[in-house]
Amino acid sequence: MLKPLPKYLPAPERDPVAEVHFSIRAVGRDAWNACFHDQVEDYDCLLAIEEAGIAGFDWRYITIVEDGRVSAAMPVFLCPYALDTTLEDGWLRRAVRRVRQRFPGFLTLRLACLGSPCTETGAVGFHPDVPPERRTVLFAELLSFFEELAATEDCSLMGIKDIPEPVTAEFGGLLSGRGYASIGGLPTAWLDVDFKTIDEYLARLSAGTRKDMRRKLKSFEQVRVEMRTDFGDFLPKVMALYHDTRNRSEWQFEELTPDYFEGILARMRGRSFCAFYFVEDKLLAANLIVHDEHIAIDKFFCMDGEAGRPYNLYFLSWFTNLRYCLEHGIGRYQSGQAYYENKVRLGSQLTANTMFFRHRNPVLQKILRLVSPLLSTDEAGQ
Repeated sequence: MLKPLPKYLPAPERDPVAEVHFSIRAVGRDAWNACFHDQVEDYDCLLAIEEAGIAGFDWRYITIVEDGRVSAAMPVFLCPYALDTTLEDGWLRRAVRRVRQRFPGFLTLRLACLGSPCTETGAVGFHPDVPPERRTVLFAELLSFFEELAATEDCSLMGIKDIPEPVTAEFGGLLSGRGYASIGGLPTAWLDVDFKTIDEYLARLSAGTRKDMRRKLKSFEQVRVEMRTDFGDFLPKVMALYHDTRNRSEWQFEELTPDYFEGILARMRGRSFCAFYFVEDKLLAANLIVHDEHIAIDKFFCMDGEAGRPYNLYFLSWFTNLRYCLEHGIGRYQSGQAYYENKVRLGSQLTANTMFFRHRNPVLQKILRLVSPLLSTDEAGQ
């Protein structure tokens, strides 16, 4: 006599299916955010970036689907990449750029890169129901499909941008085994807001720093700060401040647009703001912040370098942001990459980031490995 079948049968395991999308809208907010539930720079942030019209960049989104559920995901960007982008300002960088004046394509490769040029780090997204032991399998599937995409898009150079140290520890062996070389990226600076008042925070700093900050904070007497959730008529001035600040920086990659700044505030409403710093009626600085209930990320501080410096606006923005965190119960202030001397002086810690790259031509990959120390952007110890 045949035994009756059980009422419920386990669903058969299916091989994961990789998909590429030309807009994050095709993935959907819920499916994407389920994989990036602990990331401030989530679906809405990436959609604002996608819609910003940033010149030279194309966007893709890779998902790994199992039984109709997105189990893993990462954004991808495609662009022409000049290998001297991360060279320090010196004779070699100047020599390369002189050659490029005559030969614009010199040391420029078409790049396909996992991550986003506009987010703070490169996060690998996994659905919370994915068990830890399966993450490497899914990331390997995602990586294989990414490499196929790079070949289809005629990208000779493949990269993975700004992978934080804990993620590198998890997947670094897999990447190395697949021929990816690594170079140090710019670390991320962050400060735990585990104090109750600004005075308590100041008491933790060195005596010299504490005295210097109290002197600088007197500039608040001359500066008016406005927190805004839209740019209004000030957008052209903010863009002028952004370009002034960008032109003073030695690190330049993407050039942001007015649609980016407006899009972040519009798409991340309730999770973003811009602090405006006025002296009398003149706007001298603007600071774009995105956040959730746990972390505030300082995206861009833009300042009139000549007129703003006497008012210590960078330091005023630091304390303005810490006060915002205290008032809203936000436990970490992430002040981003580069310019570490003041950040460490003000109590920040650094998390290392790594960039991985691989050229599809094995011979050129060996050459890139040899010169990779020159391309490292890790300035934390400098």
